[in-house]
Amino acid sequence: MDKLSELRKQAVFGDPKRIDKQHLRNKLSARERVDLLLDKDSFVEYDQMVVHRCVDFGMDKHKHPGDGLVSGHGYVNGRLVFLYSFDFTVGGGTLSETVAEKICKVQEKAMDVGAPIIGLNDSGGARIQEGVQSLGGYADIFHRNVMASGVVPQLSMIMGPCAGGAVYSPALTDFIFMVKNTSYMFVTGPEVVKAVTNEDVDMEGLGGAKVHSSKSGVSHFQLENDVEALMFLRSFLSFLPQSNRERTPIKPTADSENREVPVLDKFVPEDPNRPYDMRTIIKLVSDDEYFLEVQPDYAKNIIVGFGRLGGETVGYIGNQPQSLAGVLDRLSSMKAARFIRFCDAFNIPIVTFEDVPGYLPGVNEEHNGIITHGAKILYAYSEATVPKITIITRKSYGGAYCVMNSKHLRGDYNYAWPTGEIAVMGAKGACEIIFRGNKNIEEEIKNYEDKFANPLIAAQRGFIDEILTPRNTRKRLISDLKVLKTKNQQVPWKKHGNIPL
Repeated sequence: MDKLSELRKQAVFGDPKRIDKQHLRNKLSARERVDLLLDKDSFVEYDQMVVHRCVDFGMDKHKHPGDGLVSGHGYVNGRLVFLYSFDFTVGGGTLSETVAEKICKVQEKAMDVGAPIIGLNDSGGARIQEGVQSLGGYADIFHRNVMASGVVPQLSMIMGPCAGGAVYSPALTDFIFMVKNTSYMFVTGPEVVKAVTNEDVDMEGLGGAKVHSSKSGVSHFQLENDVEALMFLRSFLSFLPQSNRERTPIKPTADSENREVPVLDKFVPEDPNRPYDMRTIIKLVSDDEYFLEVQPDYAKNIIVGFGRLGGETVGYIGNQPQSLAGVLDRLSSMKAARFIRFCDAFNIPIVTFEDVPGYLPGVNEEHNGIITHGAKILYAYSEATVPKITIITRKSYGGAYCVMNSKHLRGDYNYAWPTGEIAVMGAKGACEIIFRGNKNIEEEIKNYEDKFANPLIAAQRGFIDEILTPRNTRKRLISDLKVLKTKNQQVPWKKHGNIPL
């Protein structure tokens, strides 16, 4: 019993000197992170006594209970989660065969019972003393990441280094959160980059939170420090269901379902080229005017994120006229497509606010695969079977009209505000083609605008269900979502589709 007590003490309290070093780096210890994330006294730990099996390179003399990973289950706001937290104070948080087995156990239990998986990453990568056993451990984790995809939400919090093959487990999960100045993700580090390409770059410039949140799009959120990150994660979980077999939790609100938003009647500028902030519209129609934007610093010409309508989670997608006029390009298409597929996998209704002048033209876009990447959002909207509602606030031009959850892609309810313009292209461009050489081009543009720069023809054809008074948008969305609550749309049998990746 004395030996067991000593081992437990060693596992729980660790090496005080190394924990102090962790704190000097502005990082919490693995157990501090678990305690802060979970409800008080709710953590149940797995495999606390596990140690590695390596005997090479003197490793048999360096064994620590738990082997550098804290894992188990607990509760966040009363809801079950499974999690693991790398302990950088033990062997640099490196992954051994036994650490991989501990992670796999957490993944399997989460899938068995239907609860989210959370990984708190702070690891030096593979334990090189173990060689291929460590690599095999990573592959086992990756496989279970794939098996859990679309079954339970998977969230990765990067709170320290995450390099080499280790990056691919977070990359396979649904959302990645990074802590500023202390977290890094890269396949090869600065020294290797220097040796191979002769490029000078530090860890922050190569794979820090800012880079991955604004340039690569790898990270969905960047947070100031460990405490803020963990508190944000607790809040974020409230928007998600436990698994693909459950609905999202309902959050009671005093915000009336019948609340009108009069300011929306005049919100869209009369000048079709004048920008406005689509985020404001999304906030104004949402419960308590709250909107949690996902990837706010990446591909800013499209907005994605979560809010609530009538107490239930919805996934919002909106073209952003303040950035590139809300045009679709390859990055925004990929960003939106991945978010749509997450919502569809986890029974979250999709509400789209549309103001899009088309796809971005240019040699750069064509050469970088806008055809393939632009098709991703089309594929995602088309295959989604959750409730889908679209509101056209202004422009809906060309192929982008088709793509943005049009009625033709099985949109359940499609509306336009009176300011909506549904056409192949803008009036000036269309008339310059149709009436090439005509001296009365300005008059023809005016005639074209009168005929097409409104949603009437689309409404007459049934391509939109109603020209909606903007102030009633919130009421109509909540009413429609109640109707669609029991929606059950079937798709042809297939092993899986072949999305243009």
